[in-house]
Amino acid sequence: MTDKNGTTQSIQTWPVPEFYFSVDISNVGKIFCKEVSGLDVEFDVIEYRPGDMPGFTRGKMPGLRKGGDVTLKKAILKDDKALWDWINQVKMNIIRRESVTIALIDESGIPVHSWKLTNAWPKKYTMEGFKADGSGVSMENIVLAHELSLIHISEPTRPISISY
Repeated sequence: MTDKNGTTQSIQTWPVPEFYFSVDISNVGKIFCKEVSGLDVEFDVIEYRPGDMPGFTRGKMPGLRKGGDVTLKKAILKDDKALWDWINQVKMNIIRRESVTIALIDESGIPVHSWKLTNAWPKKYTMEGFKADGSGVSMENIVLAHELSLIHISEPTRPISISY
């Protein structure tokens, strides 16, 4: 994109593509995903009206913050055991909670935005199924419950290393 005179390009005017991102789970490692969804933050609304408030309305103020579940969609890999080890540890009231960092990366490999999920654990696992006449990749979905998501606009740092 150019400036209003059509002469120069600024890196700040270009939107960040959605296809270059990383997912890192503490004590599990990097997870190579096709898709990440559910990164949202919502606030409960507290309604309050003091008795001496003029008019017949209620005031609204922010209450508790909550984040929705995050879904990771990824290919099934032959030797992908670290994620399965974490999923298999889920038992009633006993769970190994982890930190999850999801980073949106620019063309230089530097994180532009990142989301940190605290106390995350695998809530649901879904296998997308098999097709005898299909030619696609076997996919799985992992839904993560978490207690807090922090959004961070990254400052230029070192590139993230992504190797396959």
